Amino acid sequence: DVHGSDVMATSLVLAKAVEKTGFDLVVCGMASTDGTMAVLPALLAERLGVPQVTLLSEVAVSGGTVSGRRDGDTATELVEASLPAVVSVTDQSGEARYPSFKGIMAAKKKPVEELDLDDLGVDAEQVGLAGAWTAVDSAAARPARTAGTIVKDEGDGGTQLAAFLAEAKFI
Repeated sequence: DVHGSDVMATSLVLAKAVEKTGFDLVVCGMASTDGTMAVLPALLAERLGVPQVTLLSEVAVSGGTVSGRRDGDTATELVEASLPAVVSVTDQSGEARYPSFKGIMAAKKKPVEELDLDDLGVDAEQVGLAGAWTAVDSAAARPARTAGTIVKDEGDGGTQLAAFLAEAKFI
């Protein structure tokens, strides 16, 4: 039912599912491999009406707050929000924990609840290609890479490199 959905419809379906199951903290990654928009955590927080703290490299939950560290190019920010909240984490946020064999076997016995659009109260027109706010007009293969310029350094390689960079207006 949701095939072809864009990030707007995806955030709607996820928000409805999270509301139905209940939550204190929703943890998202920092990017996706489909649209690579990195806006889903913000849209999800907006739809749920809760605060968001995004791109965290460290996360801690204590009492009724979630806090974390956001590392930027020029500064590090310490941020926090009251629970319930949505956070997104970066690939620097910690070491992956792998389940034990016992944990894998126990997980196989757990029931999995499946929800459809009717269970979530979502109209089919709001999701999929028909409900997408965005559309791909066209796609084309990337052009083949062209051969680069090879410079043989016979004592004047630096001069040739500087001339190339100046000609390309890089310097």
